[in-house]
Amino acid sequence: MGRAGNGRRVCALGIAGVLAGTVLVGCGDDSGDEAQDTSAQSSAGAREQSTQAVRSAYDRTAEEDTAKVKLRVRTSAQGASRTADGQGVVDLDDGDSVMTLSVQGQQIEQRVIDQVLYQKLPRGQAPGGKPWIKVDLGKVAARQGTGDRSMSDPAQSAAYARAITDKDVTEKGKATVNGVRTTHYRVSVDVDDLPNGDTLRKQVGPTLPMDVWLDDEGRMRRQQIDMTVKAPETTQPSSDASPAPEKVTVRTVMDFTDFGTEVEADEPPAGQVTDMTGKALEQGGRQS
Repeated sequence: MGRAGNGRRVCALGIAGVLAGTVLVGCGDDSGDEAQDTSAQSSAGAREQSTQAVRSAYDRTAEEDTAKVKLRVRTSAQGASRTADGQGVVDLDDGDSVMTLSVQGQQIEQRVIDQVLYQKLPRGQAPGGKPWIKVDLGKVAARQGTGDRSMSDPAQSAAYARAITDKDVTEKGKATVNGVRTTHYRVSVDVDDLPNGDTLRKQVGPTLPMDVWLDDEGRMRRQQIDMTVKAPETTQPSSDASPAPEKVTVRTVMDFTDFGTEVEADEPPAGQVTDMTGKALEQGGRQS
């Protein structure tokens, strides 16, 4: 696989299911095998060094071409939560991936190929009598006004590099992740500096909290993103005050191991696939 420098989609799979209206991200907390983080005030020079480490992490990770990935997600709304877990392999250069997801005790086979999401749902749940559904993530992202990259690639290296400054990065200490010694950084990404920041700001607020754990070679071993997504406000015909918009919190944690693992992502046979892109676009239109 090539190592093109532009358009790397280190974490494309992390948002794929969200765009398709599927709970694909279900995360636990960041405890477990991680050692207790320690905090200390950093000098200006140390903070600058931390910022550079985070800025370069996406490219350094993508240079490995491929990796195994574990995905953990928790979504919460109105006092209820849903979790999902996944594992598989991802092409760190173009975002293609093959994963098996466990959602509420059910297994879903998922593939992302050329920004098209394919999911094989449990028997009897797929529409059209076919085992697979597909959603063109590029078209959905374009309808949402976020272009064909920014939403399908929350970790787009160039965008984050522009959005992160020295004041946004704090080194939290050392931690062991999946047996690998890492340095933990907490990052506050200014949403206004991301592509289509005005649109994103309405959905997730002014900042995007993110934590990354980098190994001694500067590669990402874990990424955690916490989002609070606000539903659109509705106008009430009465004079009563409108209720606060519903908020959905999503914590997405991705672990990367076994760099260089082979990725074979093939499209399902066309006769076994129902295209749900139109349905996804309709849902996006109602929510905008």
